[in-house]
Amino acid sequence: MEKFQALYSSWLDFFGPNLYLKALAIVLLFTVFAFIFNIFVIRLLKRLTIKTTFKGDDHLLEILRKPIFISLVIFGLIQAARKIELPEYVLSITESSLETIVIFIWTLFSIKFVRLVLEFVSAGNNNIHLIQKGTLPLFNGLAVLVVVATAIYFFFLAWGIDISAWLAGAGIIGIALSFAAKDTLANLFAGVFILADRPYKLGDYIVLDTGERGKVTHIGIRSTRLLTLDDIEVTVPNSVMGNAKIINETGGPTTKQRIRVKVGVAYGSDIDQIREILQNIAIENSNVCKEPEPRVRFRNFGGSSLDFELLCWVEMPRLRGRVLDELYCVVYKKFMEAGVEIPYAKQDVYIKSMPNSPIS
Repeated sequence: MEKFQALYSSWLDFFGPNLYLKALAIVLLFTVFAFIFNIFVIRLLKRLTIKTTFKGDDHLLEILRKPIFISLVIFGLIQAARKIELPEYVLSITESSLETIVIFIWTLFSIKFVRLVLEFVSAGNNNIHLIQKGTLPLFNGLAVLVVVATAIYFFFLAWGIDISAWLAGAGIIGIALSFAAKDTLANLFAGVFILADRPYKLGDYIVLDTGERGKVTHIGIRSTRLLTLDDIEVTVPNSVMGNAKIINETGGPTTKQRIRVKVGVAYGSDIDQIREILQNIAIENSNVCKEPEPRVRFRNFGGSSLDFELLCWVEMPRLRGRVLDELYCVVYKKFMEAGVEIPYAKQDVYIKSMPNSPIS
């Protein structure tokens, strides 16, 4: 930049001793340079980005043109103001005002840029699981906050304002707000940790240690929402979810879930026949998975029954209740047709007559 200034300073001698004419020439020079930069450099970069598969670079160049153009023109205005040899306080105000415009323009660019980056990251083209569609508003807000805070810092520097007192006051206010909103902050941090650790995701069926079971329909910064099988929405604060024991029924390598049909038959029943009946019942049910295959296990010699268990799989946890109902109904009907007795608890009551009491 110093070489460039020396070059145009020697060129300005052509305009003679007129300072205003030299200042106008500086402004025109930087304006022409800004146009040339936008026309040639930006267009050349656009031709290169067309060949890439990433569409974000085209948008980046588009939002970059205006800040560069305005910055070059304003830099020329600052150099022109210095060339005119204005009074010191007027020059200081002029430079601070022009620098403020540059800070404002680049602040808007920075906000657009971070939003572009966050949208690309949340689109799923990377391994950053923390930034998702659900958390995009949070990170957009945090990014805008950081950009604005940085812009305010440079604004103070441009106007020569001491920010030490401001920083001390902001620290005191931050401590007061943290105490006042500790529950909100606890939910906020727990929500971030949940999104980072991913114990569950949207669409998973989870069971909490308090007994609630349902489908995850929303993972927010403050809370998680479940839709139960009764179509009732349950909202749980993230601070509670972060400390709860969670059973994720669809969190394994597959969404399939195993169901168990427990059946007891009377002693003396043909166990091979029982196995065949239960196996055929599971195979004939259209909601039961063919892979893994259904299987029957003889579990125990019970107090009054031989205890069997039919093990089979369903595609989704939400089918568990319906398929169990179907299987139990068919088991009962098939056992009745085959004459298989299903024992049940019986109680015999013996009534003993009391001896005649003497009449007083």
